[in-house]
Amino acid sequence: MMNNLKQKLFKFVGGRILKTGLAAFITAWICDALGLPVLFAVITAIVTVEPTASDSIKKGIVRFPAAAIGAGFALLFGSFLHQSPFTYALAATLTLIACHKLHLDSGMLVATLTAVAMIPDMTGDYMTTFLIRLSTTLIGILVSTAVNYFVMPPKFHPMINQSVEGLYHSAGDLLDQIMRDLPHARKQNLVYQRVSRELERTYKLIEYQREEWKYRRHSMQEVRSFSVVLKKLEYLQKILYHLGNMLYVDTKKGFEEKDYDTIIQAGCSISNAFHNPTNQTREEHLEKIEQLDQLFHDLDDTRTTSSKSRHHFDDKMIIIFELLSLNDVLDDLYMLEQKELRHYKRSPYNDAEI
Repeated sequence: MMNNLKQKLFKFVGGRILKTGLAAFITAWICDALGLPVLFAVITAIVTVEPTASDSIKKGIVRFPAAAIGAGFALLFGSFLHQSPFTYALAATLTLIACHKLHLDSGMLVATLTAVAMIPDMTGDYMTTFLIRLSTTLIGILVSTAVNYFVMPPKFHPMINQSVEGLYHSAGDLLDQIMRDLPHARKQNLVYQRVSRELERTYKLIEYQREEWKYRRHSMQEVRSFSVVLKKLEYLQKILYHLGNMLYVDTKKGFEEKDYDTIIQAGCSISNAFHNPTNQTREEHLEKIEQLDQLFHDLDDTRTTSSKSRHHFDDKMIIIFELLSLNDVLDDLYMLEQKELRHYKRSPYNDAEI
């Protein structure tokens, strides 16, 4: 029961939020113990917590010199113009320009905050103020990086697997809508766009996982499973391509009732296969695909060159072609999963770490 409570709390709050709060607490405690200003160190710790430990390490290396540039400009303009609107504007603007020119773009936010936050606290001893500001910035960066690496390390692989499974279900739902709600409504375009965005988000998670593995050990099975997920995403891209083509075809135009029923039944069967890949091997599904394939060849044989239309395929042939293409992709997906299942059963090295 206690574990369930922790899981619910983690899911409700989020690991990154918890780590941000912890980084703020540790940073404030260290600065208070050293007698250093707490406020800006905590702000730095908050804004430098990244999705992955890799990002924290790489960006932390950039942020400290960027912060030094910001503090330098604040010191320069503060000593001449004191605390005035021009001081803030010049310090912020030149800090951004310098960071961009020096390719320190990841540190722009911290550098600018350092510059503008330093100006009100400047005293007669400018060098002391400069060193204190850099010290608090460094503490915030180091604490957020350490917390991000050691506390609740992110596990993107389960999130990726869940996202891929959801994408296939969403693709099946979209195909079902296309088959049952013709001519196509605007909502189907919105669903298609949502699935496309979710696919992009999944690729982002994959990039996070790759970066995370540079600093953490992982098993051979995780690597192989990761490559299978990448292949599934390639299939998903093909699926979205074919679904996108179907959104703009009017399947009710010039369709005979018998042909229309064949297309709808095959499309719905393919849609079910998105949710349950074993549907690919059922005799009923194979029979519907065979009927659809035969219809495609019959239509191709009856095409004539005497048509006034310059199109090589009419709407009916396009929709049949896309459905057959979708079924081919699902066949490849099914073979991939079966191959992976056989490999997992016979491999003795699934848990070996690299």
